[in-house]
Amino acid sequence: MDYSFFDFLTLIGSLGLFLYGMKIMSEGLQKVAGDKLRNVLSAMTANRVTGVLTGVLITALIQSSSATTVMVVSFVNAGLLSLAQSISVIMGANVGTTITAWIISIFGFKVNISVFAIPLIGICIPLIFSNKSKRKSWGEFLIGFAFLFMGLDFLKASVPDLQSNPEILSALQSYTTMGYPSILLFMLLGTVLTTIVQSSSATVAITLIMCTKGWIPFEMAAAMVLGENIGTTITANVAAITANISARRAAFGHLMFNIFGVFWVMILFYPYTELIGYLVSNYGPGDPYAMTQFLASLDPETIQMITTPGLTLTDPHLIDLQKQLISLQVSVSYGLSLFHTIFNIANVLIMIWFVKFYVYICSMIIKPKAGAADEEEFQLRYISSGMLSTAELSLMQARKEIAVFGERTQRMLGMVKQLYNETDETKFLKIYSRIEKYESISDRMEIEIANYLTYVAEGHLSSSSKEEIRAMLRVVTEIESIADSCNNLARGIKRKVDGKAKFSDELNTNVHQMYKLVERAIIRMNVILEATENSPEDINPSYNFENEINNLRNQLKSNNMEDVDAKKYEYQDGVYYIDLITEYEKLADYILNVVQAAVTKKA
Repeated sequence: MDYSFFDFLTLIGSLGLFLYGMKIMSEGLQKVAGDKLRNVLSAMTANRVTGVLTGVLITALIQSSSATTVMVVSFVNAGLLSLAQSISVIMGANVGTTITAWIISIFGFKVNISVFAIPLIGICIPLIFSNKSKRKSWGEFLIGFAFLFMGLDFLKASVPDLQSNPEILSALQSYTTMGYPSILLFMLLGTVLTTIVQSSSATVAITLIMCTKGWIPFEMAAAMVLGENIGTTITANVAAITANISARRAAFGHLMFNIFGVFWVMILFYPYTELIGYLVSNYGPGDPYAMTQFLASLDPETIQMITTPGLTLTDPHLIDLQKQLISLQVSVSYGLSLFHTIFNIANVLIMIWFVKFYVYICSMIIKPKAGAADEEEFQLRYISSGMLSTAELSLMQARKEIAVFGERTQRMLGMVKQLYNETDETKFLKIYSRIEKYESISDRMEIEIANYLTYVAEGHLSSSSKEEIRAMLRVVTEIESIADSCNNLARGIKRKVDGKAKFSDELNTNVHQMYKLVERAIIRMNVILEATENSPEDINPSYNFENEINNLRNQLKSNNMEDVDAKKYEYQDGVYYIDLITEYEKLADYILNVVQAAVTKKA
């Protein structure tokens, strides 16, 4: 067999084109859907069934279970989904990803879509250069679709012709007749391939080609498909490495779900594959097992003639054999697609009843570090996303959630102090990114709590309850402003570090003094938020803190002008210093606004 390094690169390039097409198609569709896609995913909180259906829908649309699971992991990381909800969506994603195999089966072997790929790209060019982003996104989606099938066509044409060279194929075939060890071997091969390629859809396409060319029998291809289900979980686990504990548990739940599914199918492997063969033979295009026997009955020269693309055949016998081969290829592709789909659907129907068990196992295996449990939990604790409780109970849940929100901003302020004192660059950047993450979570929390309060306000409430909701909405807005201010402080500290500014001991002491006053103010704020009742007098300590902070700010600004004039430090250093002092004072203003609103609503 003449197969050069150039041919190998062509094979890799064909796979790259297939993957790139899938990526462009997926990203284009995500852009078309925009926030609607994310809203659908984050809104499916009613029950496990809607979670599964949402996973199926999203993955069927974007054609990538990896994209769905990575998105789910990021949502869990941000606290928009709980662990139980994420596992439901991931279950659905496993079913949705089987659509790719059906698209390839229906179009890839019956119709040569690659013939229409170039004209389709021609149609897309005006869309790509359109000024409207939605048209551009549609253009990207269609070009991705064209690239995907061009890649598939090149992939089919560039694989080495092993069937016509039995001496090379014999090495592969010698591992297909060992029973269960063969199944385990090919399952491992599917896992490794998917881990390398990072796309189960791509490796399913490769498996279809291997089987339709007769390199491996149908049952070995089915075993590879099972392995691909395990390999595809690697993407989400990689994405969760730097995420919080809830996201890591979600990714691990994906891995565990697929491993359990493969385990029970392996026990019933032969009866199950025979059932698939029966269904495709009697209700589909033909027997998927017949491909191996058909190719084994032909000599290498005949196989080469009927499989060479673009070769015009004149011998009626060869033409008949070629038609028979195409029919068997369709049968094999339908068989593998049906195997993949029924396996995932059956797995979901069985495992959907064990979501709580998965949550328990994931929580037992992946435990938080000592003292980090609260810090890692980002989802809402008291506000449920199901049916509303009574009005009074709903308000009580919102009060508790707002108190938690306040505690998180206090923790965020503590991180600002850590950042200011940190001298190690790696640790500094880690704390800085954590503050940014907390600020993003605060934005989401504000929206979640505000939406909940707005929903509660639509019910039958007394005038006093409606007034309380208005005050609570103001509290939530101001708490989010505290988080923004903490993030601004972190940016100011980073600018200082990037500018290599050196603060004197006096300046550091002043910054720490301002921090202590603001810390006392935020601690007092949280005491008021956690209290069930407050009197108007409870606001007085907060006014005192505010006056102290304002006076210190004015004094430090005045001293700074004198010190800069006296050239005690660089003018730029003074800018960094006063930016921090001013931001601390703004933060204190937001704290006072929270206290004023909270005392008003509870008084």
